[in-house]
Amino acid sequence: MQSKVLGQTAPKYSNEFLAIGIGADALGLGGSVVAQTDNVNSGYWNPAGLTKVDKWLEIGLMHSEYFAGIAKYDYLGLAHKINDKSSIGFSFVRFAVDDIPNTTQLIDNNGRINYDKITSFTAADYAYILSYARKMKLKGLSFGANFKVINRQVGDFAKSWGFGLDAGLQYHSPKNWKFGLMARDVTSTFNAWVFNLDDKMKEVFAATGNEIPTNGLEITLPKLILAAYKKVEIGKKGIYTAAELDVDFTTDGRRNTLIQTNAISIDPHLGIEVGYKSFIAVRGGLSNMQYVKDFDDSKSLNLQPNIGLGITIKNFKIDYAFTDIGDASVALYSHVISIKLKLDRPSNMH
Repeated sequence: MQSKVLGQTAPKYSNEFLAIGIGADALGLGGSVVAQTDNVNSGYWNPAGLTKVDKWLEIGLMHSEYFAGIAKYDYLGLAHKINDKSSIGFSFVRFAVDDIPNTTQLIDNNGRINYDKITSFTAADYAYILSYARKMKLKGLSFGANFKVINRQVGDFAKSWGFGLDAGLQYHSPKNWKFGLMARDVTSTFNAWVFNLDDKMKEVFAATGNEIPTNGLEITLPKLILAAYKKVEIGKKGIYTAAELDVDFTTDGRRNTLIQTNAISIDPHLGIEVGYKSFIAVRGGLSNMQYVKDFDDSKSLNLQPNIGLGITIKNFKIDYAFTDIGDASVALYSHVISIKLKLDRPSNMH
């Protein structure tokens, strides 16, 4: 299903590589972190959380592989505390499949097979996200915004550049309640595609029944996320439990989500964490709730479970998650590890 916006096509799942998520801590919670995120990874999840960055510089790193190592996902995040009220951040995301065989030139004009004509190419998606966050006059309220540049490439055959904006709010109450609001692609994100196909490739497309792509504009419609978080201390020995519920509202047509209409689809996900002070945390999450049709046409509700573990030693944090990036019915789970590092201002800069 596709929507029409300003005479352009807005396909479902546009720029979907930005919906995978970053940080093993968040992935272990099923992506339910929009209200609680308070570190360098906030530039991705909710830029308002960058106001909680308490060091001169925070660095976030993640590498993961999916589909038996075929697809690689990399993330680098930087966050800098400007002053007591504001912070900035930068996030880089790359999702790519490398060394894809190109067999469009395999058969020459005389019908002979020439394996020397097989080459390889890379299909890669890149996102560059610049974030700014500031505390508001109301105590506990923060605002953040992202400006993002998206570059997508399919070898030398196709490329696109896109631009978009995100906006987020967080409110942290003094009673361990946190609330979040994240508007992704708030003004819609526009990707301009340019295709470079030679006559031979067009012939292959036509002979195999594939539509020959043409230059055009791809639009990513807005997505709204509402979130609520609660933390409860257990006794006085530093043990706690916390939970967050996020609800995603997508506007690109009917998706296979828990609640779906032709205009809006609603996808709730839940994360629970049990930990000891800031040293260790065990996490679990439920996400990707959807109805799956069985062979007898009956439907059953599928849930995607996620688990994770985090350890913090002073200014260094390492997180692990066992999670799936997509269809819960297929269960293509992967091991994900990410790290965060906090740095003080160098002494020669005082």
